[in-house]
Amino acid sequence: MFTEYEIETLIGNEDLMTSTKSLKKKFLKQEAPYLELSDEDFFALMMMVPTVGVALANGSVSLFEEMALNKKARKLSKGGYFLKKDPVVFGMKFLIQKYDFWEKEFLDFIRMTMEKTFDIKKLEKDYDPNATVDVSQYRLEMLKAPYIFTRFLASFFLESDDDVFGPRKVNSTDFGRITSIGQKLGLDKIPLFHYFLNTFEVK
Repeated sequence: MFTEYEIETLIGNEDLMTSTKSLKKKFLKQEAPYLELSDEDFFALMMMVPTVGVALANGSVSLFEEMALNKKARKLSKGGYFLKKDPVVFGMKFLIQKYDFWEKEFLDFIRMTMEKTFDIKKLEKDYDPNATVDVSQYRLEMLKAPYIFTRFLASFFLESDDDVFGPRKVNSTDFGRITSIGQKLGLDKIPLFHYFLNTFEVK
């Protein structure tokens, strides 16, 4: 899961900063004209989109899911918040309300962020859906992958970075949304993403 310092580093890219400012202006004008968000916090809000999308897979966000989302958002917020009102948590309420409208634009931005951060094309190869990869081989492949790619996967779909190495249970609805978001981000062209999906135990 990303930290505020990693968010600050990522947004240091000039192209990403320019796009962040433009998207923030558009989002706030349409959804929350009185909401105050720094560029870093708005960038963090966009990084929450895959996680929010999975939480909304069944049409609404449960109390448990809301608590998990808020915990992740607080970790991303610049400066850190605990008892004070967290700007990313507050902004997320508007994102949840209009998720379907903003999903594509924000996922496109996330894809651009990955492309600006590491050579994602090097991970894209032909994938054999019938190929079997055992746990040890999967873990080795994950260790060989760019560290930042692991961070993106964990931030989007898991509770912690360590979870990328072990199995976890998920219901079929959430799994379908994880797969769908991965496709929209172009991750389905990466064999390692398919191996990652195979580590989920679908209930």
